Order: sequence, then structure tokens, then C-alpha cells
Amino acid sequence: MKGLGEFFDRRRDVEIVIFAGKGGLGKTTSSSSLAYYMATVKNKKTLLFSTDPQASLSDIFERDFFGKGVIEIIPNLYVVEIDADRRVADYQNEVKQKIKDMYGLEEVPAEIEEYIDSTSAEPAMYESATYDAMAELVAQKNFDIYIFDMPPFGHGVRMVAMADILSKWIEKITEAREKVVEYDEVAATLKGGGQASEDMVMKELLDIRNKIKNFTDLITDRKRTAFFMVLIPESMAIVDTERALKMFNDLGIEMSGLVVNQIYPVELLQNPNLSEFLKNRILMQQQYLKVIKEKFGDYIVAAVPMFTREPKGLEMIKIASEDLIHSKIKF
Repeated sequence: MKGLGEFFDRRRDVEIVIFAGKGGLGKTTSSSSLAYYMATVKNKKTLLFSTDPQASLSDIFERDFFGKGVIEIIPNLYVVEIDADRRVADYQNEVKQKIKDMYGLEEVPAEIEEYIDSTSAEPAMYESATYDAMAELVAQKNFDIYIFDMPPFGHGVRMVAMADILSKWIEKITEAREKVVEYDEVAATLKGGGQASEDMVMKELLDIRNKIKNFTDLITDRKRTAFFMVLIPESMAIVDTERALKMFNDLGIEMSGLVVNQIYPVELLQNPNLSEFLKNRILMQQQYLKVIKEKFGDYIVAAVPMFTREPKGLEMIKIASEDLIHSKIKF
């Protein structure tokens, strides 16, 4: 394998890159490394976005980005870690304000307010808020490339599935509103008045639907979106990757490649003083690397070594980036 550099040399039109996989396997390191490469080597205006509820971009870059909006770290490289809880709260307040504006109310009726507040406990609200934030950033078209660090497997599948759920929900609501508008126009004509005033709710629903549809079309477009799974040479990671791939395929998202991470250098086995612990770890990894090759074959695009220290800070991200882009490990 030649690394992700070779992939992106062939696929110059890619606008969105998604890294997915189990937690703790190196998704954040991979997405940060690629973002660093795109910004510094390819000179692309790059946005790195964490959708992980246990966001760790702040940790890896050793700065606090959480809930602070889009922040430029170095020229061309921007980072976002959204505060999904705050976004849900803002959205609820916005809905309440619209109800007051539309119906000329001083206060939202207690039952409705209680219902709106209770939605923050819904399991899908986080995914909805995150997906909405992703779609909004892409719709603004302020960047050349968007790199998303997806949440661990379960959250990731749910979040992508939210696109379809939200889209269908908006479709249903829009159909209902269209009927209401028709009836309003008939009623206005019968009363001898002019055409009913513009339906602001309808306009907003259509805007939301178009935004979701455009973003969903984009992330399922193999020419414009690259989707990578990250795993390590261990049994559970391989099983989870197989399961995730099937579920993502069912959602219309195909894998562009596989990044195998945290590989111990096999050359260490030549060292007569190697500890039994390390020797066993390396032999175990070599076994699972064979399994990965058998199961995923041509999908493997990069193999990244286990680093001698934690990949944190710009200096280590640069080193990790070089290994991701130009893989030196063969197996």
C-alpha cells in the first residue's frame, strides 16, 4: 500500500472525508493527520470537524476548541468541536420563539413548552444536532475540503441514519403544510380576499429539507466523498469493522479504504533482548494483519505504526501525517 497520499492524488475532486470506526483506534489521529496534510502540503482551506460526543480534537491539538466555533490553528487548517447539548438548547429556544412570533403570544403554553424541553432527552437529538451542524457548515461552502471525525460505531451509524429519518420527517411535515396552504388559499378566495400571505413555516421546512437532501446526496456520492474505516490488528476491531461496513452499506455509504493503525514494527522480533510481552503482542498483530488482508484485501490504503509517544501536538501530528500519507509498513 502507498498511503492516503496516493489515494488523494487519484481523487482530486473529493470534498468530504469521513473517518469512522470503534473508539480509541486512531480516528482522531487519522483525521487530524490528513487535515494537517491537506492544509500544509496541498494548500487546501481545510475544516476538521469532530462529531464524537467524547470529542478529543482539543486533546490532540492541546488547545481548547470545545463549543468555541470555527478556530484557525495554522494557516489553512480550521477546527470545530461542537457543543451538541448547547446546540439542542439553542434549537429549542428558537422553536419557542417562532411559536410566540407566529401566534403573537407572550409565553409558550406550558404543555407545549414541557414537550419541547423533553425532546432534549431523546437519544436521537444529539445525532440530529450534530448532523445539522455538519450540513450547515458544508452548505456555507467556506472551505475546500471537510474532514469529519465520526463518533464510535454505534453513534456513527445512528448519526448517518438520522439523515434519512430527518429527511422523511421533513417530507411528511412539508406535505401536511402544503395541504394547509392550499386550504388557506381557497378560504381567502371564497372570502373575496387576495392570495394568502406567504407561509413562513413552509419556507423554513423547504429550506431544511433542501439542506439535508443536499448534504445527504453529497456524503453518499463516491466521487465527492471519501469514507475510511480505521481499525487495529485485533479480533474485536476486525469483527466491528465488518459489522459497521454492512450497516453503512445499507445506508448507501461505501467504503473508500481502510486505515490499519497502531502496528508494532515487526523488525523488533530480530532483537534478542525483546521482552516476552512485546514479542507476543507483535506475533498476535501479525496474525490479525493476515486476517485483515484476507477479509479486506484491496481496501487497505494505509498502515500506520505504533508511535513511541502519544500523537499529540503539531509536531507529532506532522509525524503521524507523514506515515498516513506515505505508508512505509508492508504486510
